Amino acid sequence: MGVHLRPGDPAPDFAAPATGGSVLRLADFRGRKLVLYFYPMDNTPGCTRQACSLRDANAAIAARGAAILGVSAQDTESHQRFTEKFGLTFPLLADTDLTVARAYGVAGSGLGGLLRSVVKVSQRVTFIIDEKGYISHVIDDPDCPDHGEEVLAVL
Repeated sequence: MGVHLRPGDPAPDFAAPATGGSVLRLADFRGRKLVLYFYPMDNTPGCTRQACSLRDANAAIAARGAAILGVSAQDTESHQRFTEKFGLTFPLLADTDLTVARAYGVAGSGLGGLLRSVVKVSQRVTFIIDEKGYISHVIDDPDCPDHGEEVLAVL
């Protein structure tokens, strides 16, 4: 796994197209916590379990003052189909050129990073960003079916 951001680091700003037709930025979430999770690909078994776990925990996560935002390299059309198919209740960012993944250090490095760039997938890592825009927690190896509970445990 490549070197990515750590707790205490400022979260890099981003602007990327999201489901629903908007462009979302880190600044849009200032004043509340953000669960920014990177996942490899829409409609794969692990990514689907992870997204559904976060969907199921979304109300409890929101009750703790946090929003959820998923990020992967597929385009907005793929994300929209994924969202509709599984009833996801949070936006997904289309990071088609891995700009956001690189900023957060989850595009990979070395040969693995080169391969990830070619096939356009990021590593599976979740960042919890505090109200002021700093990384407060990093979940390096999320337990996909129970990821919502993992996130709630650190909020």
